[in-house]
Amino acid sequence: MTVAAVPEGPLVIGVDSSTQSTKVLAVDAATGAVLARGRAAHTVSPGTARESDPRQWWTALCEALGQCGDYARQAAAVSVGAQQHGLVTLDATGEPVRPALLWNDVRSADQRDRLISELGGPRAWAQRLGSVPPPAFTVTKWAWLREREPAAARATAAVRLPHDYLTERLTGQAVTDRGDASGTGWWGTERQEYDRRVLDHVGLTPEMLPRVLRPGEAAGTVRQVPGLPLPAGALVATGTGDNMAAALGLGLRAGQPVLSLGTSGTVYAVSDRRPTDPTGTVAGFADARDAWLPLACTLNCTLAVDRFATLLGRDREAVEPGGTVTVLPFLDGERTPHLPAATGMLHGLRHDTSPGQVLQAAYDGAVYALLTALETVLGPDADPRAPLLLIGGGARGTAWRTTIQRLSGRPVRVPRAQDLVALGSAAQAAGLLLGEDPVAVARRWATADGPSYEAVPRDDAALERVAATLAGAGTLLDAS
Repeated sequence: MTVAAVPEGPLVIGVDSSTQSTKVLAVDAATGAVLARGRAAHTVSPGTARESDPRQWWTALCEALGQCGDYARQAAAVSVGAQQHGLVTLDATGEPVRPALLWNDVRSADQRDRLISELGGPRAWAQRLGSVPPPAFTVTKWAWLREREPAAARATAAVRLPHDYLTERLTGQAVTDRGDASGTGWWGTERQEYDRRVLDHVGLTPEMLPRVLRPGEAAGTVRQVPGLPLPAGALVATGTGDNMAAALGLGLRAGQPVLSLGTSGTVYAVSDRRPTDPTGTVAGFADARDAWLPLACTLNCTLAVDRFATLLGRDREAVEPGGTVTVLPFLDGERTPHLPAATGMLHGLRHDTSPGQVLQAAYDGAVYALLTALETVLGPDADPRAPLLLIGGGARGTAWRTTIQRLSGRPVRVPRAQDLVALGSAAQAAGLLLGEDPVAVARRWATADGPSYEAVPRDDAALERVAATLAGAGTLLDAS
């Protein structure tokens, strides 16, 4: 991925509208060279109510595009990747009824439990919908809105996801894709259509929802919109959710495992088999093409380990080997394993335990949770020697990489390409424009290239120590 001033092919725009900001890349469709970047921040409400006004996403998109100058104004195609699960409610004029409930707003936990019980239990949800919905999923947020803000629910004429909202503002068309739709809780992966039983139960109709496009189908073309620095008539690709866009950005092959190291940790792989995990550990997403993207998430990753480094007064890389101390860094509760009310735990402290050993144990605890989740995502038939692709902010850290090598026993690769959600969106736009598979586009752009590190012997003693501490903690960890 090199930066060039003069494109060799047509220009495409890839968008990443995330929780905190909108990022835009102007990319040469022929070479994958990033010619310009733009970024504009969002505002998220503080406290437990995690909300944003969708109109600021549009304002941020226009601002970020403006930072790309003539590259944006000459673009031939654009695609929007965005945060999954957010509930955008629109009135009959297309204006937001209220701020959007974001993926990390979990006030709908009670409604989630009732929905699962009322519609057949976890196994039925996994079989029909592909996932047992956590409170992050859109269906639980809509159920919360109907119960807690009935006037807002009655005023809602249309429901959208964040990427749907921005795509509709660009094109005037109410459309979505199978990848993002699979994270709502009302699009069933078994039949690949909206589930009428769920919709009837929560008081929605298919007419209130966007049409689900086929993979590779265009969403439309850019409208003439004041203040939008894109050419009218430019192609608009389907768009998708952020995890699906990142998978496109890496050009993933089936079974290739990815560990995304951010504030939370995410593990996923493209699969030819539809996931149906009744435990709820694995979200059975569709991908942005015609396959599947089983995914598991841990809540405590880089932020939790950095907190330990701060408490110890050490740089995050200042780890030391040895010792018998174990850390379970579940500072925000934990999703995998399912311990929503958990707190952190430090076990096995001795007089000769050093601060660096405690910090290393925090890394071990976080990586143990990630690798346990990855085993469930990949299933028993996975190749245990396949290299792990490390992405996200933590992937640049030596301590994260070496801990993953040591506890997985696998080779590791760290792709050089950054902004993979926006890059995957750009690959989707280029695929539509050029008539190519977007994954083939990403592979041609060599987005997954980067330094590789050989496997080292797996540290089974450390894994067993963490597992024993977790098992022995019992109900103490999940005490509320």
